[in-house]
This record gives sequence, structure tokens and C-alpha cells, in this order.
Amino acid sequence: MQDLTDFLWPVKIDVITGDMGFTDGQLAKHILINEKEIPDISESDIVIVGIGDSRGGGIFNETYNAPSMIRKHLYPLNYWHEDISIADLGDIKIGASTSDSYAALRTVLCEIFRLGKTALILGGSHDVTLAQYEAYKELKRVVNAVNVDALIDLRGDSSIRSENFLLDMLTTEPNMIKNYSHIGFQSYFVHPRLIETLDKLRFDCFRVGIVKEDIEEMEPVIRNSHFMSFDVSAIKHSDAPSNLASPNGFNGEEACSITKYAGLSKNLDSLGIYGYNPDADHHELTAKQIAQMIWYFIDGKSRAKQESDFSNINEFNQFHTFFAETNTIFLQSRKTNRWWMQMPNMKYVACSYKDYLMAGNNEIPERWLRIMERE
Repeated sequence: MQDLTDFLWPVKIDVITGDMGFTDGQLAKHILINEKEIPDISESDIVIVGIGDSRGGGIFNETYNAPSMIRKHLYPLNYWHEDISIADLGDIKIGASTSDSYAALRTVLCEIFRLGKTALILGGSHDVTLAQYEAYKELKRVVNAVNVDALIDLRGDSSIRSENFLLDMLTTEPNMIKNYSHIGFQSYFVHPRLIETLDKLRFDCFRVGIVKEDIEEMEPVIRNSHFMSFDVSAIKHSDAPSNLASPNGFNGEEACSITKYAGLSKNLDSLGIYGYNPDADHHELTAKQIAQMIWYFIDGKSRAKQESDFSNINEFNQFHTFFAETNTIFLQSRKTNRWWMQMPNMKYVACSYKDYLMAGNNEIPERWLRIMERE
């Protein structure tokens, strides 16, 4: 592992613990923490990186303490997942400009990805997603991206970076985005023509109300993705008080379900949780919410280890179906009950039980159509 000392500050343990220590049953006792030197992450499953730079969201706070506030409520949570090893590299050193902070985070993430580890990025405004994406771009990896946000940040007329960063991510060449899925947008914040444009690009957008009706349908969407960006504006204000954008959105439990799905995906190797502003957080409830979302992400990672590979086909129920003159196979995991469907290129993609039922009724699953349109 290359020396990342120039890019990272150690974790501020005194800010997190105050006058209290941690017991053996708490997460903090089971995390390799950069208190004075960067830990060896060769055996780690999840690697935490904090970045407090919120200048791209129009917030200029010289303390940049969002990651520390999240850790304050994450570290004391109980440790249930002995099969998951976690390291905390500390916080990205804030650069003279947001571009400098992006570059530092990109360098750290590239090293994490080269080692085959999953990165968990805490803090920062939503535009930091660009640095998350650029790490894949630097490694020339084509990716499926999933973004959880009440808004769709494509406002070309805005000078606030967090409101327009998707323009660069989705249009700059060379582009490494194979598919983009947007989960949880609130219609009154989004111009209908914008949704039409994204649909023409074969990108998938899911309105918050539709998601809440059947949130389990988002699991295959996330399972097929390589990285997730989660803006706390997607969570309603009462459950995440630092979200000043809307009184509506996902509740706390739904947000935890989404991050658990992220952990369950063996494809997804980075999760960034952005948009947390400690100065607007009532009783630190948003920090507590994010900490619990992370706990469920770890829980998903643990459960994902139980899933069999397709090489062990006996661990799956196989269902041969015929629809629209197409023969295909659906697989159902005997361990987790999750579903996959075989595409014409013989590759399996994540799907749901509903997709199987549609195929069984000689209907073409919409997920199948969207994937075929993108090929």
C-alpha cells in the first residue's frame, strides 16, 4: 500500500469519545483506527474515509467536522459482525480548492480499490460524488452508478457545485458510466423534461413514492451497481434534521434498508454518504441516523458473504422460462432467496421475484427491456 500520509489527517478520537472510552462490545474496539499512523488495511473488508469539505454545497465551515460527528455515534454501536473487518483511515486533508480535496480523495480511493476493498466515504457536500466517480475513471473501470437524492443535480444555471455536478459525471468524455439509476427523487423539485431526457438516455429514475410502495424492488437495482452516492436530503427532515430541503422523503428505516442493500451487493465497492451539516443538526439526530445506516451497510456486507457464487449452481433453484420468443433461466438463491435472470449474452443480472412472475406470464419484464436497450 502506498504512503497516504500526505492526504490524510488522523481520526480525532478525543472529539469522538469525550471523557468516555469504549467497551469490548462496541464497534470502536474492532476498527483499525488511524490515531497516529495509517493502519494496514490488507485484511479489511470496509475502509472508512472522512471528508468534511462542504464548500461545493455553499457551506464554508473551517472546522470540517462532519465525519467526526458521524463517528461519534457510529463507534459506540454494538459489534455484531465478527466476519467483517473494518479500518478507518481518517480524514482527507482539505485543499486550497475543492478540486484539491477531490484529487486527494481520488488518490486514496484508487489505492483502496486496487487492494480490492470497499470504501465508505463520510461527510462532505454531494458534489464530492465526482471524486468518488473519478477514482473509477482513473482506473478505467466502467461502472453502474446509483444515486439516492431528493433532487437531480443537473442545474446548469446554478453556481453551487453540488447542484450541477451530475452534468460532469454523466457527460464528460471519456465517460465510464454504463448505467445511472436515481432513487428517491421528489417530483415537485424536478422538471418533467429532465426526467424525459434521462429516460431517453436509458437511465432509470425512481420517484420517492414509488420506491416507498415497494422498497424491495430497489435491491436488484443496487445489486447491479458498482457505487452508491447517498444525499441525506433524500431522508425527510423529521428523521434527519440537518436536511433543510424537504419535510418529505424516506424515513429512517427505509434509509437503513437502502444502505443494507448496498452492503448486500458484491458488485458495489464504494458508498458515499453526503450532505450532512452538523450546524443544522438538531440533537445530532442526523449523525445518529447516518451511523445506523452504516451499521446496516456492515450488516449487508456480512450477509453477502453467505451468498454462493454461480460456480456452485447447486445452491440455486433454476427456473426455465419462455417469453416473447425468448428462452431464459431464472435463478433463486437457496440461502438468501434473491433472484437473477440470464440475458441473451448468457450473463446473469440481478432481478426480483416480480420479474420472474412476469416472465412466467409471457410478459417481458421491464428490467429486461431496459438492460437490452442499454446493450
